Amino acid sequence: MKLVLLKHVTKILLSPPPPFSLHSFYRRRSSSSSSYSPPPSMSVPVTASVAGEGKVRLRGVVFDMDGTLTVPAIDFLGMYRAVLGDDRYAELRASGDPIDILHHIERWAPPEQQRAYEAIARFERDGLDRLQIMPGAMELCGYLDSNKIRRGLITRNVKDAVDLFHQRFGMEFIPALSREFRPYKPDPAPLLHICSAWNIPPSEVLMIGDSLRDDVGCGKRAGAFTCLLDETGRYGPVESLADDTRPDFKVSSLTEVLSLLSLHFDLQSNV
Repeated sequence: MKLVLLKHVTKILLSPPPPFSLHSFYRRRSSSSSSYSPPPSMSVPVTASVAGEGKVRLRGVVFDMDGTLTVPAIDFLGMYRAVLGDDRYAELRASGDPIDILHHIERWAPPEQQRAYEAIARFERDGLDRLQIMPGAMELCGYLDSNKIRRGLITRNVKDAVDLFHQRFGMEFIPALSREFRPYKPDPAPLLHICSAWNIPPSEVLMIGDSLRDDVGCGKRAGAFTCLLDETGRYGPVESLADDTRPDFKVSSLTEVLSLLSLHFDLQSNV
């Protein structure tokens, strides 16, 4: 089956990986409940905006963790209100701009910063207690392994959360970059670092995540293929999205990624 390609492949020079830092950072996310129920079956089709003739070789897949490999478990709404206060949170949300906790905390006095970091740590610990694997993740990773496709991970969660994920579900992603790695998504540096470690060009890598801004933005800026996991359809049709954040593929579950891979990519050259 012929594949229509719109993707422009560029040669990307990979610089040495940036230094690590222990600062905290959070992106804007919707609130999460403590329990999770899989969403009803979605009719959102797998959509590609890639161009050319024949299938493209795929040698690596990089995943986001929270909301992609694991179900949403951190109460971000509660966290923002605890750190910023209800009034300040409402003001920032009304502005329509993304809420970056670190951006605000860094301007506070040391005692206030300490209080904020303690609140963040409390919400993180609560999230770890509710950690659950995303439906379809085990099957997808097994499929990638059987086709000798590398698996990596980029998250804004802490390293302890990544370690617990590996231990609890018996899955390991190499490399697995937590928020101690700087700079963060949507900067392409983490994805380029993984591609460099694999010695694989970004044009042969797929980035999968549930955040249009952070995950799709990171992948597109690095020159990789991108897949948006949109379980509830909150982002709407792919065609309605801006060019700089429009993913190559859009799915409503990780199970859909299996058919996407076999339909659009050459996997046999890895075996």
